Amino acid sequence: MAGIGRTVISRQRYSRIWGLGDRKSPSSYTPGIVISGNEEFDIKFAPFTISSDGGIPRNIEINSRAPFAPWISNENGPNMSASLGHVLPPSFEEADAGKSASKGDILPISWQAMNHDEELSNPHLDPVIVILTDALQLANRPGKLVDAIIKIKHAFPSSLLWTPGIGGPDNCAVLTWFGVDLFDTARSLQAESAGAVLTWNGPRIAQDNDLEVDHWTYALNEVRSAISSKKLRELAVAQSISSPRLVEHMRYHDKAVGRQDGILEMVVDESTNLQINSIESHDDPIICDWVEFITNRYIKPSSLDEVLILLPCSARKPYSRSKSHKNFKNAIAHNAAHEVMITSPLGLVPRDLEAVWPAGRYDIPVTGDWNLQEVERVKSMINALISRNKYRVIINHSSIEIDTEIPVINTRQGDRATSDQALSRLKSAVVDNVRMKKRNGTLVNLDTYRSISRLQFLNDDWLENCDISGRFPRWKIMRDGEQIAMWAPERGSFSISKAGVAILDACNSLRRIEISDEQKWKGDVTLNILRSFDEEIRLGEDVLVMQGGRCVGSARALAPAWEWRKTPGKLAKMHQRL
Repeated sequence: MAGIGRTVISRQRYSRIWGLGDRKSPSSYTPGIVISGNEEFDIKFAPFTISSDGGIPRNIEINSRAPFAPWISNENGPNMSASLGHVLPPSFEEADAGKSASKGDILPISWQAMNHDEELSNPHLDPVIVILTDALQLANRPGKLVDAIIKIKHAFPSSLLWTPGIGGPDNCAVLTWFGVDLFDTARSLQAESAGAVLTWNGPRIAQDNDLEVDHWTYALNEVRSAISSKKLRELAVAQSISSPRLVEHMRYHDKAVGRQDGILEMVVDESTNLQINSIESHDDPIICDWVEFITNRYIKPSSLDEVLILLPCSARKPYSRSKSHKNFKNAIAHNAAHEVMITSPLGLVPRDLEAVWPAGRYDIPVTGDWNLQEVERVKSMINALISRNKYRVIINHSSIEIDTEIPVINTRQGDRATSDQALSRLKSAVVDNVRMKKRNGTLVNLDTYRSISRLQFLNDDWLENCDISGRFPRWKIMRDGEQIAMWAPERGSFSISKAGVAILDACNSLRRIEISDEQKWKGDVTLNILRSFDEEIRLGEDVLVMQGGRCVGSARALAPAWEWRKTPGKLAKMHQRL
């Protein structure tokens, strides 16, 4: 098997930009096109050509248009061939018949093969390109296309996925979001023969200046840019609304991703923002994951009084930086009540979690109107919050009506949240009901960090007997006079020191990976030194690095767990080495 040089340049969930060839200077990239005939695509957009003998079963050859294996030759290559075998329709998934496809650098897979071909589970299979041969038929069966793609991505995370016959400039954002890496021009050529053209916004009658290559180039540039800026989902949602079938696929994909471990992000960089610009975006798995955590696992800080204050959200994030929340803070004039923001689409955001992903980095149009789904989500989460935490009174400064056996004080009474009358009622309600003393700054920070640790880490045990020092916003977490961590506001998470790694290890507070014993760990975590890993690792998450049964440091995940089994390149960046 020849293999090709490939490295992930950028990623967002299942979508990736692969650099092909020399890893320091790639010759081409994905998502890209597999071309046939004399189509004039630049190598940057079309890394491969395909030819076929037209036989039954059909044999194909895929040729590299540049030296993608530079360690072997400076000439274009490798050239790869395969037999597609006999492909039965997906409706025959119970049948086990026909000639199997070949298994090499090209791996043709059908729905029927996924259900019957035991050789596909061979751990030594490492194809360059996986071809979903019945993609066209699967696309017409609800949920099957998404299921097939997810199975292939998890089984062959280092391979490029091609779904022949279904891609075009009008859906490449959606398919790339699902995990497709390679496309072809079959649909574009079919449209051209009918006097039409496939554009980013869908098919239309062709004009004199319409060129297939221009529409594909524009679409691929848009998709690549969106992956790099972590905005591909928003682009895919926008593109999907032109087709009911694409919307159907997107909805099924959201549900399917929500059932998988090791897909979502735990910590993102400060340039990443979650855009919620359509009703479809409310079902993003990262939002559903947040709702699940708040509903089923969140526990309020133990040092707070049994008073719940419900507040409206704000356009600015974190909320506490907004003008409206500064007004709320002045009116409340206390920090021992449990402040929880009501917001769409996240439902509830406790004050102690307002700075973390995704609560601290999302944008949604603010109209003041709530649909039935949004209201039901909020009410369900409030009921869950009340059932899991003890409150004796609720001060409701939001616009949502609360129905509960716990006494509720409505401080809005139809007024704006920041009106003098509403703020005065809020102030009086706090004075009359909060019985505990104000928390000092150290306790406020520790309560916040404990809540964040229960979300981002496995537990908050490592914060026992800690103190807080330094200056806002980069507070230092100290134990016995030694710094074990620091709050990193640009990440919405912690930066762990060497001294902290040993404590996190002793408290079993982080997920673990195991590297080989053969050599001293000197750099980042890559496939060649990896022995085992936790399959729930998320992008941006800190992990403990184990070697020979002991902890040798910590690293930060550059890829989610689904990629860790075979993906070349850096999987985690060294953070601390003991």
